[in-house]
Amino acid sequence: MLIILTILAYFGVLLIFSKLTSRRADNATFFRANKRSPWYMVAFGMVGASISGVTFVSVPGMVNAIGMTYMQTCLGFIVGYFAVAFILLPIYYKLNLTTIYTYLDKRLGLSAYRTGAGFFILSKISGSAVRFYVVCMILQRFVLDALGIPFALTVLSMVALIWLYTRKGGINTLVWTDTFQTFCMFSALILIIWQVIGALGMSPTEAIQAVANDERSKMFVFDDWVSKQNFWKQFISGAFIVVVMTGLDQDMMQKNLTCKTLREAQKDMCTYGFAFVPANLLFLALGVLLSMLAAQRGVTLPEMGDELLPLFAANGALGMSVVMFFTIGIVAASFSSADSALTALTTSFCVDICGRPNDERLRKRTHLGMAAVFALFILLFRALNSTSMLDAIYILCSYTYGPLLGLFAYALFTRRNVGGRWVLAVCLAAPLLCFGIETLTQQFSTYRFGYELLMLNGALTFVGLWLTGSKEKQNRQKNSIFSTPI
Repeated sequence: MLIILTILAYFGVLLIFSKLTSRRADNATFFRANKRSPWYMVAFGMVGASISGVTFVSVPGMVNAIGMTYMQTCLGFIVGYFAVAFILLPIYYKLNLTTIYTYLDKRLGLSAYRTGAGFFILSKISGSAVRFYVVCMILQRFVLDALGIPFALTVLSMVALIWLYTRKGGINTLVWTDTFQTFCMFSALILIIWQVIGALGMSPTEAIQAVANDERSKMFVFDDWVSKQNFWKQFISGAFIVVVMTGLDQDMMQKNLTCKTLREAQKDMCTYGFAFVPANLLFLALGVLLSMLAAQRGVTLPEMGDELLPLFAANGALGMSVVMFFTIGIVAASFSSADSALTALTTSFCVDICGRPNDERLRKRTHLGMAAVFALFILLFRALNSTSMLDAIYILCSYTYGPLLGLFAYALFTRRNVGGRWVLAVCLAAPLLCFGIETLTQQFSTYRFGYELLMLNGALTFVGLWLTGSKEKQNRQKNSIFSTPI
């Protein structure tokens, strides 16, 4: 009951934020926060929004499989955030966009516009539902099953709470709630680390030294080009991951577009780009410390890395205070990503698919409908009860970002039009070809694709659009940002 009361108190604070930020709210407030968001609030909140509940439990468990080599990808993130800040944001702000896919309409036409928005909606609702499903499962298994609360009620209640505090203020509310949730998440993380250090009988200085000397703290791999953990594969892929999954993702960009000016949005983007390195270093260090604690207590490490943190933090092994910290941390991490996904899906459907950005009645109905679909997807995953199905959804989401990369690269770096009837076919064919190439590579060589599949997918889309497109019409304005490549 203490955990339940803690969660209810937590949501009570979120509802207070919602009440304060949704007064006289309209569609401009819901979609763009009237472009009045303080950049430093956006930057801090975006760190939490980018770290889902799955990340909260998955990253610590990575250390027993790949050490700290994930930091190579995090270093690449910094380059990606600078690319988004100084290449994509100037375009979005110059065009005063509500959704970033409107750029595709201006530059390439309606078919590219609807295809890009459709791929975003497909990938976001699937990926977000899977991430939220995993979090609901963890809370159900370690907290709510003991109270006899059915899983369906858990899902419906949590999705209803997200809908409740985002239904009026939308993105304006999220700028403030994400800041609060990021604070809660990092507070919980630091307090858990502190408790683990105490359980190991170490001082903070001794713990830092122990982590640094542990063999699982290896960060860099320069000598193995075949390995997925090779530095250059991880670093370059990290940059592209950010460009695609932040710069070309309405969910991630919507808050950045609420800043008052381009300069403030760029400061926001660069600031939270740097913040990912220390944030993920803390998660990985926690994984090393938990592994040390398991060895000290003679506890067998779980086969799945995702179960390492819950093994100690969710069952009272480190005391009830850690259970509370874990619950708040995972709820904060998961809700800061789920609520922004729900808002972005509502925005994209109203603006990109329906073309009615000023229709408040449509926006309210869409927001409620997206929440219902979100809950339905989570319950569907529960009914299937198949790990392979979840893996398939994750793979699908990773493949659907490739066509977005190809579409935007084609629009930015060429002066060519697209063959309207071929756009959807090209964007569907590219991931299929990518899958075929990956399968053949695994069968006939020792090379293993990692995150670079995203770049291959985007390149195949780009080539397909080039082959089916044509030179730009002469009546286009030569100096227009829509026709002039970067």
